[in-house]
Amino acid sequence: MFLIVGLGNPGAKYVGTRHNAGFMAVDAIASKYGFGVWRDKFDGLIAEGKIGNHKVYLLKPQTFMNLSGNSVVKAAMFYKILPSNIIVIHDDMDLDIAQIKVKTGGGSGGHNGLKSIDACVTNAYNRIRLGVGHPKGSNEEVVNHVLSGFSKNEREILLQNIDFVVENIEILLNDGVNAFSNRIGMALHK
Repeated sequence: MFLIVGLGNPGAKYVGTRHNAGFMAVDAIASKYGFGVWRDKFDGLIAEGKIGNHKVYLLKPQTFMNLSGNSVVKAAMFYKILPSNIIVIHDDMDLDIAQIKVKTGGGSGGHNGLKSIDACVTNAYNRIRLGVGHPKGSNEEVVNHVLSGFSKNEREILLQNIDFVVENIEILLNDGVNAFSNRIGMALHK
C-alpha cells in the first residue's frame, strides 16, 4: 500500500501556479488510473485506487503548504503506511523547468511543504521533484515566483514531465527510486 502526496495550496487563486505542480501531478495520476472520487479527509482531499497490483491513496493536503505535514501524518497513521511507502510530488526551484529528479530522504531545500512533512513524519520518504525554475533576486521574488503561473512554453514542458511521471509511476512502486531514476536518465538520452 502506498500514499502518494501532491503538494500545493488549496483554492482557485493558486490553481496552475508553480507551487501547485504536485496537485497537478496527482490529479493526472487519478485520471489515468481511474481513481475514485476525492473525499474530504485528514485535512486534505484523498482518493483511493490501484496502480498495477498496488493499492494507492492519493492525497492533496488542504492545509496550505506550510502545514502539509499535518495532513500527511494523519493519513499515514490511519492507513499504517510507512515512510518508505510515501511518495511526495512537489515543485522544486533548484531544478530547471525541464528537469525531474527522484530521491529518498534528504533536506527540504527550503521548501516549506517538505519542512512540515519532515517535522511531522520524518524525512525518510520518497520525493519526485518537478523543476519550476528559480528567479534571480530577493526572497520576495522567490515567493512571487512559486505563486506565479507558467508561461505557455513552461506549462507545456511541465505537463510533459507530469505525463512522464504518470506513465512511469508503477516503476517506482514496483522497483523503487533507483529504477525510476534510471528511467528518467534513459528518457533524457533519447
